[in-house]
Amino acid sequence: MDLRDLKLFLHLAESCHFGRTAKAMHISPSTLSRQIQRLEEDLGQTLFRRDNRTVSLTDAGEQVKLFAQQTLLHYQQLRLQLQQQGASLSGELRLFCSVTAAYSHLPPILDRFRAQHPLVEIKLTTGDAADAVDKVQSNDADLGIAGHPEILPGSVDFMPIGEIPLALIIPALPCPVQTQALQPHPDWSQIPFILPEHGPVRKRVDVWFRRQHITNPPIYATVSGHEAMVSMVALGCGIALIPDVVLENSPEPVRNRVSVMEEQVMEPLELGVCVQKKRLGEPLIAAFWETLQEQ
Repeated sequence: MDLRDLKLFLHLAESCHFGRTAKAMHISPSTLSRQIQRLEEDLGQTLFRRDNRTVSLTDAGEQVKLFAQQTLLHYQQLRLQLQQQGASLSGELRLFCSVTAAYSHLPPILDRFRAQHPLVEIKLTTGDAADAVDKVQSNDADLGIAGHPEILPGSVDFMPIGEIPLALIIPALPCPVQTQALQPHPDWSQIPFILPEHGPVRKRVDVWFRRQHITNPPIYATVSGHEAMVSMVALGCGIALIPDVVLENSPEPVRNRVSVMEEQVMEPLELGVCVQKKRLGEPLIAAFWETLQEQ
C-alpha cells in the first residue's frame, strides 16, 4: 500500500463512482478496479459493495477511509513542516472560476499569493461559476470562486471575497424586446427572459419572479455562464438579471449593445472561494487560504 493507493481509494470512497474517480485521477476504470482489488487482497477485506448501479463502503472500507484520511493529512503536515524549514512552497494549485471572476476578483488575490510563493504553479480553468462547488467536491479543482449557494454542503468551507449586486439588463438597440421593456408599466410576464441554467443567480431570479407574481415566465433560453447571457440580450433575444460585474467586464462591443434598466434589483450575491474542509491542511491550499484571510 502506498500514498497513490490511498489517494485512489479515498477519492472513490467520496465519489462512490468508478468512472468519475478514474477520470479525476487520470487512469482508466479498469486500472482503478485492479488497484482497488489489489488493495482488498493485501488487506484481506472487501472494501466496497458493488452492483450494477451503486458503489458503497463496507464496514472495513469505513475503517480504511479513516486511516487513509489521517495518513494523508499527516503526510501533508510533514511536507509543510519540511518545506517551511527549507525551500519555498512549490507544486501545482488548480483553481476554477468564471471568465469574469478571472478578470475582476482573482488578479489581486494571485498577486499577493505569488509574491509569497513564487514557485507555485497556478493552473486556472474557467467555466460556469455555478459549477464551482461541484468542481471542488469532485476534486476537479482544488479551489473555486463561486456565489454562495442557498445550501452550502457541510463538507465545503467558504471564504467571502466580495458582494455582487444584480442588475436588470435590456437590449440597447431598438427591437421588440426593448419596446416591451420600456413601456411605462411593463408586463414582465410577457417579455422573454434569458436565464442561467442553475446556481445562486438562478435562485435569485426565481425569487424575483415570485415578487413580480410571475408564475409562468416566458423563457427564451437557459444559458451556461453569465457572460453568454449578456451576448443574448445584446442580440435582442430577451432581458436578463445578471451580476453587474459581468456587464462591467464584458467586451465593449457587447456592453454597448446593452442597457441597465434597474440596478441592484435585489440583495447582493455573496462571492467567495470554496474548498473541501478536509483539504485545508494541505500545504498549498493552506497557504492560499491564509492569503485570503489577509484581505
